[in-house]
Amino acid sequence: MELIFLLVLGILSVVNGDEGAYIGVNVGTALSSMPSPTQVVALLKSQQIHYVRLYDVDPAMLAALANSGIRVVVSVPNEQLLAVGQSNATAANWVARNVAAHFPAVNISAIAVGSEVLSALPNAAPLLIPALRYIHSALVAANLDRYIKVSTPHSSSIILDSFPPSQAFFNRTLDPVLVPLLKFLQSTDSYLMLNVYPYYDYMQSNGVIPLDYALFRPLPPNKEAVDANTLLHYTNVFDAVVDAAYFAMAYLNVTNLPVVVLESGWPHKGDPSTEPDATPDNADTYNSNLIRHVLNSTGTPKHPGVPVPTYIYELYDEDQRPGATSERYWGLFDASGVPAYTLHLTGSGVLLANDTTNQTYCIARDGADAKMLQAALDWACGPGKVDCSAMMQGQPCYDPDTVESHATYAFNAYYHGMGMGSGTCYFNGVAAITTTDPMAERTAQC
Repeated sequence: MELIFLLVLGILSVVNGDEGAYIGVNVGTALSSMPSPTQVVALLKSQQIHYVRLYDVDPAMLAALANSGIRVVVSVPNEQLLAVGQSNATAANWVARNVAAHFPAVNISAIAVGSEVLSALPNAAPLLIPALRYIHSALVAANLDRYIKVSTPHSSSIILDSFPPSQAFFNRTLDPVLVPLLKFLQSTDSYLMLNVYPYYDYMQSNGVIPLDYALFRPLPPNKEAVDANTLLHYTNVFDAVVDAAYFAMAYLNVTNLPVVVLESGWPHKGDPSTEPDATPDNADTYNSNLIRHVLNSTGTPKHPGVPVPTYIYELYDEDQRPGATSERYWGLFDASGVPAYTLHLTGSGVLLANDTTNQTYCIARDGADAKMLQAALDWACGPGKVDCSAMMQGQPCYDPDTVESHATYAFNAYYHGMGMGSGTCYFNGVAAITTTDPMAERTAQC
């Protein structure tokens, strides 16, 4: 048994190496009718979401995520920070119960210790470094530190004078915590977790930040923001904030620490009188452009080509969140799994194809096992009642004569025949939803 466990760990260490660019999604639970963990995981799978961040460590959710392949960031909630930061034993028990007990079946990749502690709970700041160290020590003791990173998410508000980015610096009153924190992240080969919300930057700028600049919309060269010190051109708020973090770290002599954006998004509804730009169109524009920007490995002007992995806030609308109207409408989906709005991601492949119009298609997943594909194809053309006669030899959809091509034809026909309903593009995991028409390059008759 131990040998099998070590073999699995060896596989994970390869998978968990330098991953490059990816998009994840935050999963909040402040819903009056929270979907069951199995429903949540089914939605994640149907949307090809392979990275999630949980705000706690619900055992039922972790059980549902087991053996799914989905990489998971778990969190130590702020209300547990006091106990974990004051006691090595408490931290060790937390890791044993919430991490070691589930790994490697649950592919836990990181632990987020607290949330925006330095800005939201400044009185708890002295506990942050001990909590991080205790959690990491527990991972070392369990031989899990090479697989699971430890960090803490920060609000971008701790960065002062963020434009021009080259002049940005962290709030100096936080230096007693930030300096050892950054050194800890460096020494443990971790990364800075940053929450980046251009929506709030735009809302709080009193008209200084143009909406197009916040939404990643194309800007004419004379409208781009230029850092006079570096002559770097900025076409969006997101890149400027991430670069401000890089420059602020460099100011403290930390120059090689990656940034992972743990939260970013745009609300699709708000109070019309005070939040007029919280609209479905703007949410679609921001998130669609953000996803493309991240997955293209564009990087930032300071570090072009350096990936900035990003987690969208959030999977579901959380109707129980207090505060402004928009607080309850950041989700990509409502509680029943219906898209809150349509993302326009044509060309970005299979990720987050939540478009429920005819702009989505079902295809054979890249790298799927040929035998499983053949079995799924046989089912679609048999019990699935797809008319597969057009794929017979001599018929218009015969070529290319590969199991992948034939499976894509059958999967897509079944998916559309079933009204593109939830779960109708799964086929035991060998199918995927995409926004690119797989039939576009075939003959007109096919």
